[in-house]
Amino acid sequence: QVQLVESGGGLVQAGGSLRLSCAASGRALSTYVMGWFRQAPGKEREFVATISRSGGNTAYTDSVKGRFTISRDNAKNTAYLQMNSLKPEDTAVYFCAAARSAIVTRYVAEGSQYDWWGQGTQVTVSS
Repeated sequence: QVQLVESGGGLVQAGGSLRLSCAASGRALSTYVMGWFRQAPGKEREFVATISRSGGNTAYTDSVKGRFTISRDNAKNTAYLQMNSLKPEDTAVYFCAAARSAIVTRYVAEGSQYDWWGQGTQVTVSS
């Protein structure tokens, strides 16, 4: 079992940047595919980004491509989401998640395939 704790959320003006962190404990992060998801008020949870165990493969939802970057530091047991050029529509609670995988190059965009989730961190972008 792995425990995930997000941090780095907050209030930022449109065009600004935030860096979210997801610290893992209990198991080595290197054994998990990592993902970021978000849920805005009144909306369903949506996929944002994912990164393979090796860090060499990533995928993003179209609305954040070119603005967000997912990364990981397995030595620090931490995953990150760098968010630039933020827009009001990025406002949501952001969750990190971990999925077990035997394949180091695999990434996962489907939330139902993730095994563990953090509690979330609020990101609010003002216009």
